[in-house]
Amino acid sequence: MKIKFKKTYKFAIKSSLYITLFSTGFLALLLWFFHEFSLIVVLAFAISIFTFSFFVIQYRVERFIYRRVKKIYDDVSLLESTSFRNQPITTDMATLTKQVKQFATDKKMEIETLKVREEYRREFLGNVSHELKTPLFTVQGYLSTLLDGAMNDKNVRKKYLERAEKGVERLIYIVEDLDMISKLETGDVNLELSKFNIVELIQNVFDLLEMKADKKNIILMFDRKYNKPIKVFADKEKIQQVLTNLVMNSIKYGKENGTTEITIEDLVNDKIIVRCRDNGEGIEKQYIPRLFERFFRVDKSGARSEGGSGLGLSIVKHIIEAHGEKIYVESEYGKGSEFSFTLEKYK
Repeated sequence: MKIKFKKTYKFAIKSSLYITLFSTGFLALLLWFFHEFSLIVVLAFAISIFTFSFFVIQYRVERFIYRRVKKIYDDVSLLESTSFRNQPITTDMATLTKQVKQFATDKKMEIETLKVREEYRREFLGNVSHELKTPLFTVQGYLSTLLDGAMNDKNVRKKYLERAEKGVERLIYIVEDLDMISKLETGDVNLELSKFNIVELIQNVFDLLEMKADKKNIILMFDRKYNKPIKVFADKEKIQQVLTNLVMNSIKYGKENGTTEITIEDLVNDKIIVRCRDNGEGIEKQYIPRLFERFFRVDKSGARSEGGSGLGLSIVKHIIEAHGEKIYVESEYGKGSEFSFTLEKYK
């Protein structure tokens, strides 16, 4: 088995050997010159000088390197590197170089991550303030008008109070969605899994949104008649929220006299896939990767006029992923979109 020496030992051995050869040769030359040459004396001198040189050089090198390496460790410790603090100081230059390079790489990645998070934080705060200020200013405007004297007119008072109430409802809706997505992202939401009939749940969503669909003359329908119940194992309330958000989006961006169609298909490994398809305006290809981002809107002006918090699809994605399932989107601009997600089929 090959023995591996520290590089400082190799350096000390080589240096000691050079000193020993020179000193021993010089001593042998002197003894020969004075006719007192003795092989035992020369060997004893060589061993002594080599041992002495080795320990002196090794000690001095270790101390010399240690002081400078320790300063490096102290400097990087100021950056709160636990990887450096929790291990003994090494004087092996190869090991030290590897550690410092790894440290620099980790810090570079950490800095890049912090930059991305900072950019995301700024964008998020800007989006939140933008979403909140519209209903806030609306409520403030109506209340200020009432306080300035408009409340004396009963008709105006009722109309303005109703509009202010709608603004407050929008604020509550946004805050509730923000609370929901924060809990989903931090994993604070516990899923209450149970078996239920997904067909019945979809029909309930259709019934709840029927009036909204009628305003645009959009038909909410299944692709075919499902005579038998299809049981799934999931959080019923959360899946209802998913379906509600998807159907609401299909109505919001659907065209007049259009359709929203739900399809339920079997997949392998006891899975089903639920497809929500519309024949609305569709989504341009470059926007599809960003659809599930918080507050992202393809048509910002149109979407805001339709209401909503801008968090619907992001919440949908988090709920589906919390179930350990997948969500997909396909869309062709001008022809419509299809959102689909998988669920575990109850055995």
